Amino acid sequence: MARILVTSGPTRQHLDPVRYLTNGSSGQMGSSVAAAALALGHEVAIVSGPVEITYPSEATVIPVISTEEMFNACVDLFPDFSGVIGVAAPCDYEPLFVSSDKIAKTGEPLRLELHETRDIIAHLGAAKRPEQWVVGFALETHDERFRALAKMESKCCDMIVLNRPEAMQSESNQVELFEASGSCLAKIKGPKSEVAKELLTHINNVLINKTKPHTQA
Repeated sequence: MARILVTSGPTRQHLDPVRYLTNGSSGQMGSSVAAAALALGHEVAIVSGPVEITYPSEATVIPVISTEEMFNACVDLFPDFSGVIGVAAPCDYEPLFVSSDKIAKTGEPLRLELHETRDIIAHLGAAKRPEQWVVGFALETHDERFRALAKMESKCCDMIVLNRPEAMQSESNQVELFEASGSCLAKIKGPKSEVAKELLTHINNVLINKTKPHTQA
């Protein structure tokens, strides 16, 4: 049995007490990945941003709001886990200044200065021990394979899952799974629950049970 950490859902970066930056991640894929891991007999903890879904009752859920909170939770938890599957879509940017009061309309353009948040999966990939593994997700809109493979290398991932914006708020998904060599292990399409099951089969065989992968063109 492995102990698997899953990140799931979006994060929120507040501009003022009522407004925030976020994205359309529903947490459904993260929940499906957690369920598939549990079905294989693994222990699962989910670090989740704000979602409206219910996660599997057998999983431990750590709720967070911001990318910084997700980052800190993952950094604290990861040393005690076999690996992490980064399904979450954390905000990549946060405002340099957060207003303590609601920003009032003035009739003039509102200019926001943003800076990058810390990259959770890149940090965990760089910090992992030899026996640990990291699986990332890359949601891309152009040069998809190139960008996903570049992310896998730069973030020290052992595998990366390429998906697309159509997966957000959808019951289905279409993904490609790549191993560290750049080979495509699988192309998977269907309901998120079935996609997750096949992804976990490959992760279980290649990273947890350490068998040689069968690559797919």
